[in-house]
Order: sequence, then structure tokens, then C-alpha cells
Amino acid sequence: MKKLHVVWSTGEKDVAMRMIFVYLMDAKSMGWWDEINVVIWGPSAKLLAHDKEVQAELDFVRQCGILVEACRGCTEAYGVTSVIRSLGIEVKYMGDVLTQYLHTDDRVITF
Repeated sequence: MKKLHVVWSTGEKDVAMRMIFVYLMDAKSMGWWDEINVVIWGPSAKLLAHDKEVQAELDFVRQCGILVEACRGCTEAYGVTSVIRSLGIEVKYMGDVLTQYLHTDDRVITF
């Protein structure tokens, strides 16, 4: 099974809207990966919490079957944990989880 984990760390909206979300939707619709998940990490948590357009795009990504999870340490650092949870995104400590992803044959990319 081909799995992709996308670590979304940039707080730049243009990168999210024009690169990350476009690639995710292409990858899903073209069947390039059997499973895809996104890890919200660092400044991306702040961007997501405060930008309705980014929230709508990520919601669409989720509706298409892409798993989204967020780093609790990051959401707490930006004071946005409750906002991210209200979007239906699981918030948990991700250091160990990310390390487990890296120790598998799965692919991990970072934007």
C-alpha cells in the first residue's frame, strides 16, 4: 500500500492554496497514493485557524477522503487548539507519530 504523509508547516497562504491543496486533490483524484494524510504543523495551524478560505479548502480536502491531523504542541503555541478542533480535526502530540511515519516505507513530504 502506498501511503503519503504531507507535513504542512508553512504559514504562507499562497503555498497552501496553490501548491499543497492542488497537489493533494490531484494525487487523490489520479490515484497516485492509496492513502494520504496531512499533518498541520507549526505556522500552518495559525493560518488555518484565522483564514476562512483556507478552512473551506481544507474541509473540501477532508471530504474527499484525505485524513487531516494537527500537532497539539503547535496549536497550543499559537493558542488555536479549540479553533482547530472545532473544524473537526484531531489534535494530538505528533512528534512520536511523525517519527513512526518516518520509520516505515511510507513517504513523507513537507511544505
